[in-house]
Amino acid sequence: MRFNWLSEYVASISSSVASTSPWRQLQQQVQQLVPNPQAIYCRIRSSSAEALEHVLIACAVYLLVCLGLYKLTFWLSGSVSGRHNNDNNYVGSGEEDELNPNPDGNPNSGGLKQALQSGLRLRSVRLPKTAHMERVLLITAHPDDECMFFGPLIYSLTQRQGCQVYILCLSNGNFEHKAKVRRQELWRSCSKLGIPESNIVLMNATNLPDDPYVDWRPDAVASLILHTVESLDIQAIFTFDRDGVSSHPNHCAVYYAAASLCLANLLPKDCKFYTLDSINVVRKYLSILDLLCTCFMSTHWCILNWKEAAIVRSAMKEHHSQMRWFRWLYIYTSRYMFINSMRQINLSDVELEMQIHDN
Repeated sequence: MRFNWLSEYVASISSSVASTSPWRQLQQQVQQLVPNPQAIYCRIRSSSAEALEHVLIACAVYLLVCLGLYKLTFWLSGSVSGRHNNDNNYVGSGEEDELNPNPDGNPNSGGLKQALQSGLRLRSVRLPKTAHMERVLLITAHPDDECMFFGPLIYSLTQRQGCQVYILCLSNGNFEHKAKVRRQELWRSCSKLGIPESNIVLMNATNLPDDPYVDWRPDAVASLILHTVESLDIQAIFTFDRDGVSSHPNHCAVYYAAASLCLANLLPKDCKFYTLDSINVVRKYLSILDLLCTCFMSTHWCILNWKEAAIVRSAMKEHHSQMRWFRWLYIYTSRYMFINSMRQINLSDVELEMQIHDN
């Protein structure tokens, strides 16, 4: 007990030395720079909540803008089914087509619509002039491609006065040994879209099987396309672009075959070449919410309202042999059930894309 004062003195000296030592100072600086884990967690949680709130607000604004633009588009240009006025003048078919100045008989409404049309350039259908597309050929790889990917385009074209739409399907859909069934499904689907049976050309070539693991020879596909174009006196062809929408090898082969004809200057001079835009998977399943991107990023497009898209969905449902659970999800969420966007391909585009393909 007599030595307690000595132990207390030694303890006080050691604590004072430790508090003034460089190691203690470094430890205090680290504690100031790096807060405790609880503080870090609280900061991350607050920042995440704020960021999530901003994302939700941006999504809500984008949703409202797209829905408003969708409604405004059909208010300006009218529905596809009502594009002929009393004088049989086509309404809303493109930049070159004549617009109906006063569809509802209200002069103020007509002036407002004309002002908005000239300022916003909104159309439910924006395609080249009707006179340049009186005989149109749609080139697909399989039965069901016509409604799964090209439905809005086909429906819009069949509503045009004096426009004949032809389908060239390069395979009979025999991947699961259902060629006969799929042939009948193609006929019924095209009938729903307004294409008569006489306008359907279904190939049954052994060198063009419905098989994603078989490469189609571009020269064989090109010869079939050229023969059909020349025999039917086609003025415009529509097909997949180089990505084939779903990157299916048969889809891509159709594009490269048609592009080779353009590159070799074998297509008739008055025959235009258009491709369907392939888009990323996010836009692909945005349904009508992709409208804003389409209007700003595409040259030509077709947009259907819900009732018109129901016709395309009913055409897709005619392909009973192909209706799996993911196809049901597709027809109600895919943008290709409501919107098609296309671009015209010229020789310079083909040369560039062929160079990219070779590389």
